[in-house]
Amino acid sequence: MKSAEPHLAQVPGPTAGDSALPLTGHFIAGRECAGNGGSQDVFDPALGAPASRVAMADSATVSEAVSAASSAFPGWAATPPARRARIMFRFRELLEQHADEICRIISSEHGKVLGDAAGELQRGVEVVEYACGIAELLKGEHSREAGPGIDSWSEMQPLGVVAGITPFNFPAMVPMWMYPLAICCGNAFVLKPSERDPGASLYIARLLRQAGLPDGVFNVVNGGREAVEALLDDARVQAVSFVGSTPVAESIYRRTTAAGKRVQALGGAKNHAVILPDADLAASADALMGAAYGSCGQRCMAISVAVCVGEETGDQLAGLLRRRIAALRVGPGSDNQNDMGPLVSRDSLERVLGYIEQGVGQGAELAVDGRGLIVPGYENGFFIGACLFDRVKPQMSIYRDEIFGPVLCLLRVDSLAEAIELVNSHEYGNGAALFTRDGEAARRFSSEAQIGMVGINVALPVPVASQSFGGWKRSLFGDLHAYGPDATRFYTRRKTMTQRWLPRKPGDSAGPKFSFPSGGA
Repeated sequence: MKSAEPHLAQVPGPTAGDSALPLTGHFIAGRECAGNGGSQDVFDPALGAPASRVAMADSATVSEAVSAASSAFPGWAATPPARRARIMFRFRELLEQHADEICRIISSEHGKVLGDAAGELQRGVEVVEYACGIAELLKGEHSREAGPGIDSWSEMQPLGVVAGITPFNFPAMVPMWMYPLAICCGNAFVLKPSERDPGASLYIARLLRQAGLPDGVFNVVNGGREAVEALLDDARVQAVSFVGSTPVAESIYRRTTAAGKRVQALGGAKNHAVILPDADLAASADALMGAAYGSCGQRCMAISVAVCVGEETGDQLAGLLRRRIAALRVGPGSDNQNDMGPLVSRDSLERVLGYIEQGVGQGAELAVDGRGLIVPGYENGFFIGACLFDRVKPQMSIYRDEIFGPVLCLLRVDSLAEAIELVNSHEYGNGAALFTRDGEAARRFSSEAQIGMVGINVALPVPVASQSFGGWKRSLFGDLHAYGPDATRFYTRRKTMTQRWLPRKPGDSAGPKFSFPSGGA
């Protein structure tokens, strides 16, 4: 695949007082700018040192981006869906041509292994491909002769300016859950990616412009709390999509719905995998390794709890996991021979270490201790090895809380019913998996688990692009899930028209009617 940079102007250099590191700026109205909000370091997690800087938007910069989107919206909304789709087709081609460079940026700023970055990007591209069918998705409905001489139909009309606020763990994929469909529905978009790994969003913004997207339809502002609050409070922003922690998701949902805006806020998770005695335990252990430790556990769909039905199942699975963890290769994400890279930041590392100490203090058995890992040549990196806790109890913080690191908790129960109760009693309801050869048990689990996304012998049941992604309970605030069919509903308003054309004959009027009209009259 080609990986050359798109041919667009570079961002102005850092302002006086900043370091000489390269700067990732904002993308507003088709141009890159540094803004006036200062900048902060972006770290290479493998080295544990700053590798670049990111411009931080103040409220004025956010307002400029929303103004650009507002100005672009009328012309873009009037653009036929087929023309929007053609731009998305070209965008898809550019993403594939520049995939290597996008993955390199993701790996260097996030820390994940290049192969994992490629998988992330591909799942985002699949949403772009789904958005290319927007003409079909926006067709609406029609009822002829809804009443005597009356036709009725509905249309899906864009909202206006919409915003996306996305996390660090999937800097390419999660934004692509949002803006391809929002844009294809006729909206103008303002993206606020994570300031920890902003490079992919700016690079992809250049590709969208190169694909022919009019200036102002897609804008990127980097920043922290001030930028987020400015987006939430701007009256011109009609809808907000968010992915992040549950406390922030709930806060955004309450603040933004109170202002009369449409919100989908995806929060945290504590995803369970239930392993029955009849399961293929070797295959289950392999699946759990990728689901628990891939991307250093920094996935909202990561399996962080393994629920073993029966003591023998627990003993066998624990042994299989220990042997596989011993063979796990941990190192910089730029080396695709590694299985796991570093955590994204020192704060994340300290958070994970704190939870491990709590687990030990609360009596869980630390079967594999990944602390103290040193990677030669990367001694200052944010590395930690895979950790496995056994005989965890539901009241422990390592079970209750989302750790967001390479920590797998193993619990033991006596029955499938007890396992389902454990899953259902947790505050989060994002994803869960069952490993079994028993179809009846699989059917029961699929039906009774109070979870938004269920996998049967699939550890990471992330829906394909033509479905929709989202959890239950405190994993989602809002009525509609991300991408798939729910996205066209979220990013449009339904308008229903009813019309009647009567023959123009003098004296034909039957006079006024005061009863409520029905379909038969």
